[in-house]
Amino acid sequence: MLAGSTADISSILNRILDAASDNLRIAKILVQIGLDPNNITYDALFNRLLEIILANITLANLFGVIGAVFFVATLLMQTMVPLRIANMCGATFFAAFGALSGNVATLALYLLSLPINAVRLRQQLKLIRKARTATQGDLSMEWLKPFMTERKYRKGDVLFKKGDAANEMLLTVTGKFLVKEINVELPPGRLMGELGFLTPNNRRTGTIECLEDAQVLTITYERLLELYFQNPQFGYYFLVLTSQRLLENIARLEGTVAQQQKAALQTPTQQAAKGDLA
Repeated sequence: MLAGSTADISSILNRILDAASDNLRIAKILVQIGLDPNNITYDALFNRLLEIILANITLANLFGVIGAVFFVATLLMQTMVPLRIANMCGATFFAAFGALSGNVATLALYLLSLPINAVRLRQQLKLIRKARTATQGDLSMEWLKPFMTERKYRKGDVLFKKGDAANEMLLTVTGKFLVKEINVELPPGRLMGELGFLTPNNRRTGTIECLEDAQVLTITYERLLELYFQNPQFGYYFLVLTSQRLLENIARLEGTVAQQQKAALQTPTQQAAKGDLA
């Protein structure tokens, strides 16, 4: 039964080839690869293509094919670390292909790409290690500094106002800043503007004023979003940071409400005491 099915498939393929060979362009291609258009079969075509492939197999071409496989693999990957590793492997094989085939341009291109990918891979691995540390309770932002840009402010400068469009997050390095709506000072080492990253319209949730000459580090939301999606660990890290800030704000609000309630309860008592004294 299996032999009959194979014969039928072979017969169908042969008929397709016969029809194709009637086309002048296809006939020319068949002549160029060493086949007779008037006597073409599936087996003959397969054997000829196999001969051509075997005749052109060299160590250089083999490295080129392996490099191409790794390159295609990078297109299928969704996270940056395996993508960088596959890219480095592909670049190594392509560089070997260039060296063995005498193609100086290919050799130089992929040799230059290797250290670039190695540096980026090291940065990503460092970021992941720091993010994993964050899951254990260390909320330091030192790991993020290589991705940030320095900026300076003078006393009295207003960094942004509540409701302004937000496009970056800031980390205080020196100096002090005041969140005017809640009258809270931010010392060095604190984040500013991270909540705007999470709001639906990317709007500022408070007004920040510089209390003394200060230095900050900034990172755009576009870069932050890139890091967020490239590294799930960083996504968790950032959620821990913002959750902590929200919990601090809630605790501060609850404290303020409690003080107001306490003051409201004391006022009638004090008034009654004054009436008794009168």
